Amino acid sequence: MSDATRTRSETRSRIVDVAAQLLRDHGPAAVTTRGVAEAAGVQAPTIYRLFGDKDGLLEAVAEHVMAAYVAAKAEIAEAAPAAGIDPLTDLRAAWQTQIDFGVGNPSLFRLLSDPDRVRQSPAARAGREVLQTRVHRVAAAGRLRVSEQRATSLLQAAAIGAIQALLATPPEDRDPGLAESMRDAVLGQIITDPPAPAPAPADGDTTATAVTLRAMAPRLDALTRAERQMLGEWLDRVIDHDAKDRSRTAATPQ
Repeated sequence: MSDATRTRSETRSRIVDVAAQLLRDHGPAAVTTRGVAEAAGVQAPTIYRLFGDKDGLLEAVAEHVMAAYVAAKAEIAEAAPAAGIDPLTDLRAAWQTQIDFGVGNPSLFRLLSDPDRVRQSPAARAGREVLQTRVHRVAAAGRLRVSEQRATSLLQAAAIGAIQALLATPPEDRDPGLAESMRDAVLGQIITDPPAPAPAPADGDTTATAVTLRAMAPRLDALTRAERQMLGEWLDRVIDHDAKDRSRTAATPQ
């Protein structure tokens, strides 16, 4: 890396760090080109040259903060299996971490949860992959009653909704148990009871069994790649069929 390139990278990083701190401490109104330039010790044209405009700077800030946050979450998720942490306990802890981050950093949360930004963000995709890893551990433990993809989407949507509801309420009026109740409501839909010691599963456990085997399918080395793929497709059909059956049953008047 040339000296000019290194200097440019260091200047860019310093500007992003300063802008992120201003956003965290004082909100979006504080992130002005002039204010960031003064705090970072650069001229305003430098920001335009590196980021285009204020929106470009905010995009860089969002990606920077999200990448750092996701890296920390990924490290915890990777260490959980070796530490013997129960998958469901790990998932609950991750939920609370997400809620605390969003409520504690409202300006950053609103910036990071913008749908248009999330769709284009490598860090946002990495964050979802970390959640998928946690959900996969729950599935492999035989505790998931829906597909991993559906469980991930439900958890993500519920967490975002809970944070938005809390941020929309004055701090003194917030329900301290709202996020936990939302989490338990979602878990009630996606988590099955621990496997019983009985030799044969109950009829209602077929989906959980299929989801568990689906989670293990990619690691079944006794099968060829094509066989593992076919098994996965069959199990996906079983899971989807059971989900449709449950929906029809729920919609049938008793």
